[in-house]
Amino acid sequence: MCGIVGVLTFNNSHSSFTVTEKYLTRMRDTMVHRGPDGAGMWIAPDGKVGLAHRRLSIIDLSEAAAQPMCNEDATLWVSFNGEIYNHAEIRSELEKLGGHRWKTDHSDTEVILHAFEEWGIDCLHKFRGMFAIALWDARERELWLIRDRIGIKPLYYSIHNGRITFASEIKALLQDPDQKRAVHEEAFYHYLSFLTTPAPQTLFDGIKKLPGGTWLRIKEDGQIREHRYWDVWDHTTPLVGVSEAEIAEQLIAELRTAVKLRKLSDVPVGVFLSGGIDSSTNAALFSEEEGRPIKTFTIGYKGDYQTYQNEMHYAYQMAKAVGAEYHEHLLTIDDLLNFLPQMVYLQDEPIADPVCVPVYYVSKLARDNGVIVSQVGEGSDELFWGYPFWQTMLRLQRYDDLPLPRVLKYLGLGGLQVLGKAQKGYYEWLRRGADGVPIFWGGAEAFTEAQKQQLLSPRLRRTFANLTSWEVLKPIRQRFEEKAWEKSHLNWMSYLDLNLRLPELLLMRVDKMSMGVSLEGRVPFLDHKFVELAMSIPESIKTRNGNLKHILKKSVRGLIADELIDRKKQGFGVPVYEWFFERLGEKTKHELDSFCDQTDFLNKSEVMDLIEQGRGSQVWYLLNFALWWNKFIS
Repeated sequence: MCGIVGVLTFNNSHSSFTVTEKYLTRMRDTMVHRGPDGAGMWIAPDGKVGLAHRRLSIIDLSEAAAQPMCNEDATLWVSFNGEIYNHAEIRSELEKLGGHRWKTDHSDTEVILHAFEEWGIDCLHKFRGMFAIALWDARERELWLIRDRIGIKPLYYSIHNGRITFASEIKALLQDPDQKRAVHEEAFYHYLSFLTTPAPQTLFDGIKKLPGGTWLRIKEDGQIREHRYWDVWDHTTPLVGVSEAEIAEQLIAELRTAVKLRKLSDVPVGVFLSGGIDSSTNAALFSEEEGRPIKTFTIGYKGDYQTYQNEMHYAYQMAKAVGAEYHEHLLTIDDLLNFLPQMVYLQDEPIADPVCVPVYYVSKLARDNGVIVSQVGEGSDELFWGYPFWQTMLRLQRYDDLPLPRVLKYLGLGGLQVLGKAQKGYYEWLRRGADGVPIFWGGAEAFTEAQKQQLLSPRLRRTFANLTSWEVLKPIRQRFEEKAWEKSHLNWMSYLDLNLRLPELLLMRVDKMSMGVSLEGRVPFLDHKFVELAMSIPESIKTRNGNLKHILKKSVRGLIADELIDRKKQGFGVPVYEWFFERLGEKTKHELDSFCDQTDFLNKSEVMDLIEQGRGSQVWYLLNFALWWNKFIS
């Protein structure tokens, strides 16, 4: 796990810009937290291209594995963030083919170079891991930027002043003196829906993020080609007619492989443990064949916040069951308030999920106890129908399928408007049904379209009067309609979150917060082979008897205690609502009052109404944006 950065100057540019060591160092060293163990740089002799790297040493700790790294004749250079878990297998295949000279003992970075030499960009299909890769091909005079299939690792880029810059974090790009700082207002509009910005947009105008499963090829003359090299629907094998028992066996076997691969490390590895099914399964599988106790890490809250406390008992119970070395830490409102400035800095752009706070502190707890890599449980809920909210949405979508004339739905909308209910969620869901689009727009929605129109300033209300956030979901829906083997409502829900909420919200909170303390997070449930298997299971099996995670529970029964499997799901929450009635509320009101006076994004009276109504979660989303604007734009 590391931080990468680089630049390519186009040869058809009239700019006199030349890559210098000072320029790249300034960008690279904004990310020391991503790579405290070393730093490297390479600049082409003509000054047209440069790569730089901050290193967090995890696999092959030798100096020979430092980056940027080149092949035998220095015609390929790579700067790489992430892990290729099956690198030894690929290396063995390359050694049998012959023709490659190796300079490291077991570096996965070197495997990338020789795999690209052997198979070109198709080598990506052999990689099992998480990665953001920048590769310069001196023979073809082209730069490749690549993000892993699921989007676990971030990669940002900007094209301006006759060059393209790229980095693991936006703050590195902002060190380019010619990089403008301005709000992408359409991205802000969508942020108010999704708590994040859908790729390729970011909240910075002129800075983009590469979508998961996508590469860019940039020629030295500035020609750019973007290609989606992986889509889950291209790799599913429908498990129709296969028994539940057999599917459950396949799932646990594939998950066991995914966990085993993610144990690969030359430094200590641990497990984040909440006491739920996903993290408990991680802990149980991770402890298999271990010669010493594993380390687990759990976060809770001091005070009377029982809604958020109850899982700690289960986490301790699970740790005891596998003989783990158990660590826990209880957070207070002071921890949140003290962390806010650093949270905004680490996020780069708002990730309006308050779970960023416990993720940071559990990462710090692990790092403080000597662990540099930790397994996390993201992805299971999206693959296996794990959220109670999804039960509601699936039910609503089935109601919407009833053969009612669309005119009746519009009449229902009119009735709600007369009753003054146009701001409510059920009005929005009815509107979507009447418009003939899916009701489900993602596992996390902040404000409805009607609420956004009320919340925006008069200027932005006019600008976006005819826009809805369905526009950014249309390409995802089109791919779903073209490719999905079973076009069920649940498959749409899973596929949408695989393309938006997971890569741009949940996985970014893991990446940004864990890397903030120089710790790598690994995600077994989002191993691409496991995802492909999960998306091959019919909806009828995943939702059997209306039980959340039905087939996953069946597969792990016997591995973890029945009590953990059968208890009611409890989310990894944060007492934001309660803390708003303490000092968080005072700070928030002050920050948003000042922000509204200085800017023209929000309707101040509507913002103050939200605060007075105690709408803690929604106010938190606005606070994130205001703090970000103060840090990066103001």
